[in-house]
Amino acid sequence: MIEPDFLHTTRTAYDSVAVRYAELFADGLEDWPLDRAMLAAFAEFVRADGAGPVADLGCGPGHVTALLHSLGLTASGVDLSAEMIAIARKAHPELRFEEGSMTALPLDDSALGGILARYSIIHTPPERLPEVFAEFHRVLAPGGHLLLAFQTHDDPSQLAEAFDHKVALAYRWSPDRVADLLRERGLVEVARLLREPDETDERGFQQAHLLARKGQPAAFRRPLPTRRKNSA
Repeated sequence: MIEPDFLHTTRTAYDSVAVRYAELFADGLEDWPLDRAMLAAFAEFVRADGAGPVADLGCGPGHVTALLHSLGLTASGVDLSAEMIAIARKAHPELRFEEGSMTALPLDDSALGGILARYSIIHTPPERLPEVFAEFHRVLAPGGHLLLAFQTHDDPSQLAEAFDHKVALAYRWSPDRVADLLRERGLVEVARLLREPDETDERGFQQAHLLARKGQPAAFRRPLPTRRKNSA
């Protein structure tokens, strides 16, 4: 099978900056408390639904995969870049990392309790995003959770706006349109966080964190808690 050009370009670009990238993110998410809060909520949802394994897609040097592990999840990482995977394996030998693409994940159907795709969809051409979300749906178990993070734009009439990322061509996404695409593929929005850019952010892009859940067959849906009436 011939590899799409965007995958080859993205892999090559991240291979070339892998060491520098790992150095830049050596402190993990220390300066981003809201990001950590969304990851903690994601971990709590996954644990509540049975603590199935979680894949960090586009894991880079593995620092967020390690954070998920520290939150009590069975976490592994997948990345296009062989250089990123080599760094992640060296830094976190207790965790599993492997090369792979979000368009064809090396995972069985319904294998995961959760997926993290933190700034991983930004290099996906807009016309390929439905394909990626369909793959997420395939590998998530019923009731499994997905947490996306991405840069946003504020024109809901457009799914994506391209921007000149420092590593490779990237896209900002409309949160509403992304939520629509997820819903069309059976992934229903649970919550979203829109974070204003940091003062040090050169581009000034708003950041989105979108939490979604794969629908369960009716037989497996947990009943809603009964609401007690106040006694007179």
